[in-house]
Amino acid sequence: MPVPNLAATIGTATAITPLARDAGAAAPPVPDLWPFGVLVVCVVALVVLITRLRVHAFIALVLAATLAGILARPGQLPGEDRSGHWIRAVELTTEELGKVAGNITIIIVLASVIGMCLMESGAADKVVRRFLAAFGPKRAGVALLSSSYVLSIPIFFDTFVMLLLPLAKALRIRTGKDYVLYVMAICASSMVTHSMVVPHPGPVAMAGVLGIDLGASIGIGILAGVFPVACGWVASRWINRRMDLPLRETAGAPLEDLEAIVRKPEEELPSFVLSILPIILPIALISSASFLKAFYGSTGDIPPALAWLAFLGERNVALFIACLVAMGILVRQRRMKLAGIAGLIGPPLETAGVIILITSAGGAFGFMLKNAGVGEAIRAVAEGHAVDLVVLSYAVACVIRVAQGSATVAMLTTSAMMLPFVTDGALPFHPVYLFLSIGFGAMVCSWMNDSGFWVVSRLSGMTEKETLKSWTVVSTVCSVAGFVETLILSRLLPLVP
Repeated sequence: MPVPNLAATIGTATAITPLARDAGAAAPPVPDLWPFGVLVVCVVALVVLITRLRVHAFIALVLAATLAGILARPGQLPGEDRSGHWIRAVELTTEELGKVAGNITIIIVLASVIGMCLMESGAADKVVRRFLAAFGPKRAGVALLSSSYVLSIPIFFDTFVMLLLPLAKALRIRTGKDYVLYVMAICASSMVTHSMVVPHPGPVAMAGVLGIDLGASIGIGILAGVFPVACGWVASRWINRRMDLPLRETAGAPLEDLEAIVRKPEEELPSFVLSILPIILPIALISSASFLKAFYGSTGDIPPALAWLAFLGERNVALFIACLVAMGILVRQRRMKLAGIAGLIGPPLETAGVIILITSAGGAFGFMLKNAGVGEAIRAVAEGHAVDLVVLSYAVACVIRVAQGSATVAMLTTSAMMLPFVTDGALPFHPVYLFLSIGFGAMVCSWMNDSGFWVVSRLSGMTEKETLKSWTVVSTVCSVAGFVETLILSRLLPLVP
């Protein structure tokens, strides 16, 4: 008996996969377990390559993706000639890598430049000061948490933590306390946006894989991230009361220089409207274009009078406009010429290049696992069993995240593995709940195989033990809170397409 399409029959919210069969129906065939062996071998190989042999993440991911193709059963890979199974595994790996790179490259490059301009022009500092003024000095932690959540939308986690941790140290100098709280406020906010909000590479790639409208993913990602950040804040306050850490010297941030951040003249900074414009503008344009597309059914049906808005709301165009605005603010504030900006753009472009390579390789790894039948094997095991797809996708993302450390790789790999549940039209809820569950699973338990763990530890001056007792706990709290939120919403508001 074929699996019923619950998306068409569900009347009340539920998140259980098609599970029941008629009593007289034949027992389902025993699923092929070899793809699970492929998954285990490839994940172990990836972990060993990165953590033990210290192979660069890009090379390790390409090797793991190729290994997945080689271990797949002969004849299983798309477009394969049985006589060239190994060759096809290599070719398909490069093809999948190219597809992911084509989808994310421009966005990541433009986001890198926007982030640099926000910091160099003083726009980021201006937003933080306005939030501090709104909340008051006694609520400096809440101000830092809120401003970090907004500012980190276009800025990558490592870069954001590196650039804003001096503000946490400056606040510690001013207040004489709550250093752990300030550090966790910055890190928790930026971690959630890193996993949930475009233009960060993981969410961009997930939205593309799962077929989710980019504008919708931005709005839902921002809204869904508020509750986990709030829970992370509660956990941070609890930890802060038990960890009163002193300021320590760290590379590149002498304590005597931090006072300059607090005393920087207000007139040297751009206005608040200009400062926040490069963040709000692309979000508004992309969201408007998504609304038009949803209202009229397709881009081709949008009236000519509104076609310009659909064009400006195309994600690459919107971010390019925001990039021009951010560069204009930098020119205005620093009185620089274009040649000077070109010099500043170099380092963020180099960083973006590495991120693109690793992200694309991670996407290729995920798709090669799917091509090896891992996604279909998971689906086959789930059939006939009460397996909640939100729970399943979250658990898979958690395992991959803890095993190899990268949140982006966990998002790309898991979304590709869960794709069969989306393409067969049998999801009992909107695919955005898979987007959320995978994103929240990918942020769990940041520990020593995660580059973000070392960024937090080294830049804050905390020891490994102190980082495990603070940052690892907070990242896990945010992850679990987001999972619970997603699980509840998928049942109360399934939003079946």
